[in-house]
Amino acid sequence: MMPDQPLVSRVGVLAAEWDRANGDETFPAARLGQLRSAGALAAFRRLAEPADVAALRATLRLIGGADLSLGRVFEGHVNAVQLVEAYGDEAQRATLDADLAAGRVFGVWNTEPSPGMTLRAADGGHLLSGAKCFATGAGHIDRVLITAREDGGGKQLVLADVAADRSRADNRAWAVRGMRGTASGTYDFDGMIVGDAALIGRTGDYEREPRFSAGAWRFTAVQLGAAEALLRHWRDHLVSAGKHDDPIQRVRFGQSVAAVRSAALWVARSATLAEDGSRDAIAHVLMTRGIVEDAALGAMEGAARAVGTASFFEGSRIDRITRDLGLYLRQPVPDQARDRAAAAWIEADRWGDDAWW
Repeated sequence: MMPDQPLVSRVGVLAAEWDRANGDETFPAARLGQLRSAGALAAFRRLAEPADVAALRATLRLIGGADLSLGRVFEGHVNAVQLVEAYGDEAQRATLDADLAAGRVFGVWNTEPSPGMTLRAADGGHLLSGAKCFATGAGHIDRVLITAREDGGGKQLVLADVAADRSRADNRAWAVRGMRGTASGTYDFDGMIVGDAALIGRTGDYEREPRFSAGAWRFTAVQLGAAEALLRHWRDHLVSAGKHDDPIQRVRFGQSVAAVRSAALWVARSATLAEDGSRDAIAHVLMTRGIVEDAALGAMEGAARAVGTASFFEGSRIDRITRDLGLYLRQPVPDQARDRAAAAWIEADRWGDDAWW
C-alpha cells in the first residue's frame, strides 16, 4: 500500500484480504495492528466535516463486511476516543493524543453484574468496586471508559488502564456461537485506585443525549457492512453454481438487494443527523436500527436458502457472517429501539418536513 492512499482505500484493501481469508475466531489482535498501521485508530476522534463522517461510515462498513468481531472492537474504540474528546479537559485530550500515537486500543464498557460498579474517594485517589461484563476486548485492549456510580447515585465516566493488569479479565464464560473474537468477558475492578485525571467529564455525561442514543448509528454501519458482504457471497454462489438464470433465485436476491441498499440510505442519513447534533437524530437512528436488522435477517435467510447445506459448514463465509451477525443484531435492546422509533414518528406530527424524512 502506498502511504498517500486515502484511509478508506487502505482499509478497503485490508478488508478484501480479511474477507478472503475468513480467519479464526480469536481476538483479532493482528488485524487491529494492521488498522493501526493504516492510521485508522487515530483517524476519527473529531468529525469536523461531512467528509469525515462519510469516511468513518465507509470504514465501519468495510470492516464489518470482513470481520464483525473486529468491527465491534473498532466501533467501541472510536466511541471511547470521541467521548474523551467530547468530555475530557485539555490535559486529558493531550494524554489521549499520546495514547493514540502509541497505538493503544480503547473501548467502552457499561454493562455490569449486580450490585454494579461504584466509585468513592480513597487515599491516593478514587476506589473502584465491582466488575463489568460483556466487556468487549477484555484482557486484550488497553484503555477503557467505564461508568461507575458515585455516592450521590450519578454515573461518572472513568478512563481505566486495563492493560496494567490483564489478569483481572476472565473470558471463560464467553462461550457463544457468534462474535467469539470480541472476547467479551468480564473484568474485575475491585480495589483498583484511579486518580483525578481518570475522571472524564461530569456526572451523567455518558448518557447525555443526543450523543448516547444517536451514536448507535456507528454499529448499524458495521452491521450493514456484514449484510452487504452476505449479498456479495450470495451473488457469487448464484453465478458459480449456474443459478443466476433461475427467476425464483433472482426475485429473492433482488428483494434482498433492495432492502440492504435502502438500509444503507438510512444509515447514511442517520450518520449525518447524529454528527450534526440534530434534534431528529435519535428518532432516525432508532428507526435505522430496525431497518438494518430486517435487511440483515432477510439477507441471512436468503443466502442460506440459495446456498443450502454448504452455507452451514465451518469455513463458509456465509456461516461465519450469519453466526456473528445473528448475535450482533440482538444488542442492545432492539425491541425497545423499534418501539421508541415508532413512538417518535407517531408523536412528531411533522409529515411535511423534509428534514424528518
